Amino acid sequence: MSENAGSPAGGGLMALAGRKIFLSTFMRRGSIWAPTLLLLLAYLVLHGASNVFFFESRAVVQSIGPAARHLKSSESLIALPVSESRPLRIFMHDLPSKFTYGVVERYLRSRGIARNDKRLRYPGTQHSAEWWLFYDLEQGEDRRLSDSSVRVMNPQEADVFYVPFFSSLSLVVGNGKSEDDEDPYSDEDTQEELMAWLEEQESWKKNKGRDHVVICQDPNALKRLRDRLKNTVLLLSDFERFKPDQASLVKDVVLPYTHRIDSYSNENVTLDRDTLLFFMGNRYRKEGGKIRDQLFQVLDVEPDMVMKHGTQSREGRRLAKVGMQTSKFCLHPAGDTPSACRLFDAIVSVCVPVIVSDDIELPFEDELDYSEFAIFVPSINALEPGYLGSYLRSISPDLLKQKQQRLREVRKYFEYEEKGGAVEMIWLQVKKKLPFIRTMINRDKRLVERSSGNCSCICS
Repeated sequence: MSENAGSPAGGGLMALAGRKIFLSTFMRRGSIWAPTLLLLLAYLVLHGASNVFFFESRAVVQSIGPAARHLKSSESLIALPVSESRPLRIFMHDLPSKFTYGVVERYLRSRGIARNDKRLRYPGTQHSAEWWLFYDLEQGEDRRLSDSSVRVMNPQEADVFYVPFFSSLSLVVGNGKSEDDEDPYSDEDTQEELMAWLEEQESWKKNKGRDHVVICQDPNALKRLRDRLKNTVLLLSDFERFKPDQASLVKDVVLPYTHRIDSYSNENVTLDRDTLLFFMGNRYRKEGGKIRDQLFQVLDVEPDMVMKHGTQSREGRRLAKVGMQTSKFCLHPAGDTPSACRLFDAIVSVCVPVIVSDDIELPFEDELDYSEFAIFVPSINALEPGYLGSYLRSISPDLLKQKQQRLREVRKYFEYEEKGGAVEMIWLQVKKKLPFIRTMINRDKRLVERSSGNCSCICS
């Protein structure tokens, strides 16, 4: 007996014998105890068995090591979300060349510009994000501007599908057409042809385009297709000319314009500048841009502010560069739309932006706090005579230097040609849309046609 008492098996037999003696003693005292005691005995037996089972299970898990435990967790019935550390996998549609280099060729031809190299060069415009995203994905992985994304050649491996149509350039091709052009270019016809091509792709049909990414940076680009592209992730500069069911901050990505003046490169030169506020641009605009003329009238009389009327030209860009890079603050009023490339010209010039555009949306705001390097002034206040000048003069030299230093730190995120710059930031933003994309794809599988237009999540 003493030999077995110290072992788990011996202890279990002794406990079981004790339980039987206890049961027989009380069973003789009356049948009323029988059901209760039987239930109690069953519980004790099961409890003991479960302890043995889980003890052995834990021992097995501990013995197989971390790698095997990870393998078991990965066999869960529920697919885990995309890892934050895993790059975004992009499949770029191999569009017919008429939608990419063909657009560039037609643009050059319509302006009488000779094609003098083997590879067509995209013209410099404020809407050239479409070129840089396309160009980057065409490079080998060791030469790409983005480390947060990879191009995959198998559509089955893709998180998203990129449609590299040069929609902003296509919009303006016809503006320069010559009278002797026997084959006039039509942006609307090109849009329709693109849509017909997309609708034939299995990847588009599979999820109704929800995992497709389409760029339309010019506020008027892709106007004909917006209702048919509203499921996609749109890359745009603002929402001014979109309907609420076509675009939103929830599903789409706000892009920075391409700056049109050279970046400020004098890193070791003091930023003590003489001009308080600088603006150069078209004074007369439509719609929300009417505030420009009003600001000219209010600010043109200020002694240390420079307000110049000008349009896009090589000489205009040269004068704007000199003005911005010798000023403390640069004015960004609303134009025909709330945003423009002037804001990003100011950022790369280390000139603190003064934003007078109440409806503006800004790129990368989940990563960047614009109040650290820009100043926002409500339109109603900016139009009060003397208000803006007094406000800017009240900013201490130390605060101004803090904002200038922050501009130096963040401006790389608005450089399209720089590794880790705007291209990287854009694909990071698209990656953050993946949970929403998956939600909408799964939601589509169970929704029936609704009798009302009400929607609990998002109109589109």
